[in-house]
Amino acid sequence: MRALSAMVIFSAAAFVSGCAATIDQSGLEQRTVQAIGRPVGQFSIAERSEETGGRINYTVHTPEGASYRCYLYGATGFQKAMTFGQTPHSDAICTAMAGAQSRGTPAPAAAASRARGGEACNALLKAAGRC
Repeated sequence: MRALSAMVIFSAAAFVSGCAATIDQSGLEQRTVQAIGRPVGQFSIAERSEETGGRINYTVHTPEGASYRCYLYGATGFQKAMTFGQTPHSDAICTAMAGAQSRGTPAPAAAASRARGGEACNALLKAAGRC
């Protein structure tokens, strides 16, 4: 009976650990660089949380006061084992949080648009109120 209980506990622990994402902090930062257009060191990652299936949610803060809410899917230990390590992590998807520019600096797209006399403004940026 004890052996059966031990096997059930071991199996459950192995299953749960196989559901966690396997991406490290460096990988998370590199994917965030691509999503927000800032080099590593010009932002910080906070509030990292993981969901089952490998989804990682996190918040990015810049020194200028901008904030982004991001997520990506990291390959789980189980997925890596089943594909012999060939399952990639997804790209990061980040959304700039409205009102996060605490020091009164304009959003990057709006600043670029104003600096070039509006030539970078398109219908999508206008609809988002960024130019």
